[in-house]
Amino acid sequence: MSRATIYRRLHHEQRAGGTLWRRLRRSHRRQPSRGRPPRASRLGRPLSARPAVVEARQQIGHWEIDTVLGRGSQACIVTMVERATNFVAIGAMAARNATAFADRTMALIARQRRRVRTITADNGTEVTGYRRIERLTGSRFYFAAPYRSWERAINENMNGLIREYLPKGRSLAGLTQHDCNRLARELNQRPRKRLGFRTPEECYGTR
Repeated sequence: MSRATIYRRLHHEQRAGGTLWRRLRRSHRRQPSRGRPPRASRLGRPLSARPAVVEARQQIGHWEIDTVLGRGSQACIVTMVERATNFVAIGAMAARNATAFADRTMALIARQRRRVRTITADNGTEVTGYRRIERLTGSRFYFAAPYRSWERAINENMNGLIREYLPKGRSLAGLTQHDCNRLARELNQRPRKRLGFRTPEECYGTR
């Protein structure tokens, strides 16, 4: 039984008034069929142009990026996840706009002990300043097709873990960068089955 079959059943059950969908870690909007051709990214390089080494997840330095919103204010966070090790960096932003996104992303990149080679993003308006990030950091952006969040599945899964600490409906206005660093450290020190029960911190520092 495929994952799509399970979610299709949950959506049908939800429409019929059932409650099984409430047991999901986070809510899921119904996704368009993966059989349909994807719409092209409106911002820049598509995933089809991304080097094959990124998909293999064997080389450290290839990241996925996203923003997580709070409630009642413009405050939000930017999350970056390294694909090979699941190492996460989290940044606080007072507003979700291109300038704040670029500034915080570059600050997170500057803190990394390893080169940030590529960054895979969605098509949000806050990412429109990505060329400035590329110019000043040497990183290279690639973009998932619109409405295909599974093309950044690692970041989507990490955001689900972050929502356990920062649930939907909570304002992020009082969240500081110190809070974000502490949360990232806790997640990076959590052993993962995919990593042979090592932590992202161990893998990012030694591989």
